[in-house]
Amino acid sequence: MPQIAILSQQLVNKIAAGEVVERPASVVKELLENSIDAGSTRIDIEIEDGGKKLISVRDNGCGIDSEQVILAFTAHATSKISAEDDLFAINTMGFRGEALASIASVSQAEILTRTADTLEATRLQIAGGQLEPPCPAAAPVGTHITIRNLFFNTPARRKFLRTANTEMGHITDQLTRIALANTKVHLTLTHNNRKLYDLPAEQSLRERIGNLFSPDLAEELIPIKRSDRDVQITGLIAPPQRARANAQWQHVFMNSRHIRDRFISHAVREAYRGLLEINRQPVVFLFLTVDPQKVDVNVHPAKTEVRFADSNFIHSLVLATLRDQLLSTDLSVSFKTSPVQTTPSATDPDSSETPEQRKQRVRQAMADFFQATPPPPPANSPVTAPATYTTSAPTNRFASTDFTNQPFTSPPDRFATEPPAAPEPPTETQPTTPTDSSTESAPPAHSPSSPSPAAQRFLQIHNTYLVTQSEQGLVIIDQHALHERVIYEQLYQQLAQGRLASQRRLIPETLDVTDTQLAALDNAADLLKELGILIDQFGPRTVAIQGFPLLLGKLSPTAFINDLIDILQTNSGKLSREQLLHQILDMMACKAAVKAGDPLTEDEIESLLKTKQQTNRAGNCPHGRPTTISLSLDQLEKQFKRT
Repeated sequence: MPQIAILSQQLVNKIAAGEVVERPASVVKELLENSIDAGSTRIDIEIEDGGKKLISVRDNGCGIDSEQVILAFTAHATSKISAEDDLFAINTMGFRGEALASIASVSQAEILTRTADTLEATRLQIAGGQLEPPCPAAAPVGTHITIRNLFFNTPARRKFLRTANTEMGHITDQLTRIALANTKVHLTLTHNNRKLYDLPAEQSLRERIGNLFSPDLAEELIPIKRSDRDVQITGLIAPPQRARANAQWQHVFMNSRHIRDRFISHAVREAYRGLLEINRQPVVFLFLTVDPQKVDVNVHPAKTEVRFADSNFIHSLVLATLRDQLLSTDLSVSFKTSPVQTTPSATDPDSSETPEQRKQRVRQAMADFFQATPPPPPANSPVTAPATYTTSAPTNRFASTDFTNQPFTSPPDRFATEPPAAPEPPTETQPTTPTDSSTESAPPAHSPSSPSPAAQRFLQIHNTYLVTQSEQGLVIIDQHALHERVIYEQLYQQLAQGRLASQRRLIPETLDVTDTQLAALDNAADLLKELGILIDQFGPRTVAIQGFPLLLGKLSPTAFINDLIDILQTNSGKLSREQLLHQILDMMACKAAVKAGDPLTEDEIESLLKTKQQTNRAGNCPHGRPTTISLSLDQLEKQFKRT
C-alpha cells in the first residue's frame, strides 16, 4: 500500500501554479493586481514573445520593505488579511498570498523594490522556487518584477502555450479589464519593443473605452446609474444595434474586480429581450459597488467568480436598471450619409428636408451613379436586365452561380448569382391572328393585374412561406431556410474547386480592432483568403477590408467581419479547421439568404423552386431546421373528411 507523505514546499507551489498560473496572461493579471493594491498611479508592462520570454511589470507604488521581500515569495504570506474575519471584508484585489510563490516556482523571477522611507532598493532573484540572498540596489520608489522563461522547468505546461500573438491577445484582455476598472491609473503596454497601449491617468470611462475598443462604440454608449439598499450600479451600455455574436463584450465589475456571475449575465440578457436578434449578445460595461460583507470573493482560485448574499436582489436590480434605461431611450438607428461630399453645393436640397427624404435622395443618387444603362425592363419581361443597382425594378436573386475573381466594377446585387446575359429579342407567347392590327400595343400576357399561369402554381404567404403543389399533394417551403441551404451548397462547391470568388473593393472599408481581435484575424489569415475575404493591417489597431465574397455583396463588410471575429475568438483552439470552416459558411449563408418577411417576385420564386431541385440536402438548412413540409392528398382528404 502506498505510504502517505507530506509534499515538499516546492512541489506544493508547482501544484498551486497549475491553478493560479494558467498562461502568461495569468501572471500579468496577478502582478497588475498587486500593483493596484500597492497604490500605484502608473504601471508599465513590457512583454516579449507573448510573455513566454519576458514579463516585466514596473509600478510607482508603496514598495516592499527589505526585511519582507523574502516573505512576499513565501506561500500563503500576505499583508492584505490577518484574521478570519478579514475574509468577509475583502477590499483588495489579491489576498490569498499564493501568486508570487506560484509564479516564482515555474519561472526565473527577479524583484527590485524600494519604499519611500529608504535610500536603497532591494533586489531578490528566484529560479524555479530557489531563492538567492537579497542584495542592495538602486531604484526609484516602487516595485519592478521581471519574469523570464515561464514554465522553463515544467516543459509539459510550456508546450501547451499558443503562438505569441494568441498569448498576447489574452494579455491585452487582462489589461483591458484592469484598465476599465482603474481609470485613474496610467497604464502602458509594450510588446517586443512596440508600444501597444498608452492609457493616460484620470480618463473618463467613456474615453478609456474609446482607447481600448473604438471611438464609435464609445460615442453611442448609454449611461446608467441606480442605487438601492447599499448597492450602486453605474456604467455604460450599448444600443441593441451594437450587439455581438458572443458575450465576450460584457464586462462586469464588482468593487473594481472583474467577475463572471450567471445571475448578472441572465439579467443582462433579459433586459435586452425583444430588442435583439436571436443568438446576439449585448455590449455592456457594468460596475457594481457592494458592501464587502455581503459578497464572498473567495470561491475561485483566480478570483473571477463571487457569491452574493442576495443574488436575487442583484439580479432584479441589474434587470430593472438596464430595462428602464433602454425603454426610456430612443433606440432608433440614425441614417448616416456618405462622407464623400462635405460642403454644400448649388444643387444641394433644402436643409429642412426630412431624414426619410434625405435617405431616399441619397439612395437615388447612388443608383444614378452606378447605373450606366437605361432602366431595366419590368421583371416579367423576357429581356434580361444588366446586373446594376436600381430602384425601379427588382432583380432575380436565386439564379445559379458561376463566379470568377474580378476587380471591383459596381456593387453587385446581394443575391445576384449569374453574370448578366446579352439581351434577346422578345418571343411571342400567345398566338395572334393575321387580322389583329394592334399586336404591338397589346398588353403583356402576364400583367400585374392578372396572375400568370406560373403564379397559379405557387403562393407566398406572409412573405415567409412558399406554398406549391406536387404530384403527391401540397408542399410548404420556408424561403429563408431553403435559400440558406442553396447558398451554403454554392459556397461549399466553390471551396471544393479552390477559393471563393472575391471582389476587390474600390475604396476599402476600415475597421477598428483590439489586439486580441487582430491576433484572431492573423491566425486565420489563410482561411480568410480561401473564403474570399482579403484583409490588410491599416494601422496599429485598424484593418482594411480589401476584398469581400461576391455572394455577400450586399452585406456590410464591417458588420460581417465583426461577427466573424467573434466566431474566431470563441472557437480558437476548440474546433478543427474543417469544423470552423463549416461554422463560418453557416454564418455566410444565413446572412446572405433572403429573410422571412421579404417579398419575392414571381421570377424569384420560380428560380428558388427550380434551384431546390438541383441542391444537395435541400430538405434541411445548414443549422438542421427543415426547409420543406409536405402534405399528401390522402392527408388533405382526411382533414376534410373526404375519406
